Amino acid sequence: MEKALSYAQEHFEDSVTGLEDFLRIPSISTNADSAGEVKRAANWLADELRRIGIKTVEVHETAGHPIVYAEHLVDDAKPTILVYGHYDVQPPDPLDLWTSPPFEPTRKNGVLYGRGTCDDKGQLFMHVKAAEAYLQSGDALPLNLKMVFEGEEETGSEHIVPFVRENKERMKADVVVVSDTAMFDEGVPSITYGLRGMAYVEVKLTGPDRDLHSGVYGGAIENPINALAKLIAGLHDEDHRVTLPGFYDSVRPLSDEERATYKALPFDEKAFIADAGAPVAKTEKGYSPHEASTGRPTLDCNGIWGGYIEPGAKTVLPSTASAKISMRLVPNQTSDKAAEQLERYFKEHTPDTMKLDFKYLHGGKAVLVDTTIPAMQATAEAMEGVFGRKPFFTREGGSIPIVADFKEILGIDTVLMGFGLNSDAIHSPNECFGLERFRQGIETSIRFMKIFGERVA
Repeated sequence: MEKALSYAQEHFEDSVTGLEDFLRIPSISTNADSAGEVKRAANWLADELRRIGIKTVEVHETAGHPIVYAEHLVDDAKPTILVYGHYDVQPPDPLDLWTSPPFEPTRKNGVLYGRGTCDDKGQLFMHVKAAEAYLQSGDALPLNLKMVFEGEEETGSEHIVPFVRENKERMKADVVVVSDTAMFDEGVPSITYGLRGMAYVEVKLTGPDRDLHSGVYGGAIENPINALAKLIAGLHDEDHRVTLPGFYDSVRPLSDEERATYKALPFDEKAFIADAGAPVAKTEKGYSPHEASTGRPTLDCNGIWGGYIEPGAKTVLPSTASAKISMRLVPNQTSDKAAEQLERYFKEHTPDTMKLDFKYLHGGKAVLVDTTIPAMQATAEAMEGVFGRKPFFTREGGSIPIVADFKEILGIDTVLMGFGLNSDAIHSPNECFGLERFRQGIETSIRFMKIFGERVA
């Protein structure tokens, strides 16, 4: 391990330069016009894996974007890890809020700015560089390494689950390693043991068969935007609880022990609110902002549109109004059930002046990982070796649906070894990743491979 650690340190500038090359590829999976760039990113990543000495590297075409699969097997008697990540990124809009071009990585005060720096190119690249450190330094790789990187995580991961099912035997491993989460704070290492699930839908109300003159028809024909706004407003009560009947019936409550852990964490509520750019927090009654944003279910309108929104005036009564709505779910809730509850609400409350179209777009299960399993303890030891302090075990508010799929299909848990920060502006303008955290991630991965390889063998 010492040779690998020295190699990583000596070649750190090369690692950053390589990441910058990776980031320059605008692999925006949600944009059909960017399909060629997504494929280019997959091929770039595959070439990098071959360059560092990975024995088997493949690019698998799908009906969507490619999946990169690689493996470097050293000894059947040694444990195997499966590293997962995604090389696709969110759209950069709104461009006018970026202080530097989103696909021209820019270093400022030890921080690398650009789309994908933290989510997830920078974080998956840590494990690529850790593998390189072993393969190029003369230190023997201490375990069997498998890697799978997809290009559709930001659009619902449509093809990765069928790929895992089809390659179930080939992808056998002792644990999955994912770096697509955040540390608790700068210099405060943490390991995520819980993720929320997701249900994502689109609703559309149609009133008249065309946009109408609001002076001629206003007051006589109901406005779809008004009706949709009322329906969305009715989804929460005064205590900020979701009003869907049965929504909380299967929710796994936070235990007294978990709530005690929340209180023990150095959570700075004022800083959290300031990072969000909001004046105050608004939570479900009885829960702190940290509990509400990581351990409780939510329902949010993510977008709403209809009518005329261009400059100037156009006095129309719109034909349609639409919205996208997501629900973050906690253990024991299911995305299908939550979507059914939401659809029932809209069907029961849509006025008879409107036609409802309801689409369930995608979902995923919530995840809790036992913190006592060998992989979690090896991660904790590796992080302590890097940071000089024991990490916290924390829950995170985001969703990584593939984690539950790995458990269901491969029967193995996932270690969420994240090095981002909530302030890294993922999915927002000026996304960034601290270069020191990038370095710490590489070193932690190197240490984890050694510790887990010895502990499980």
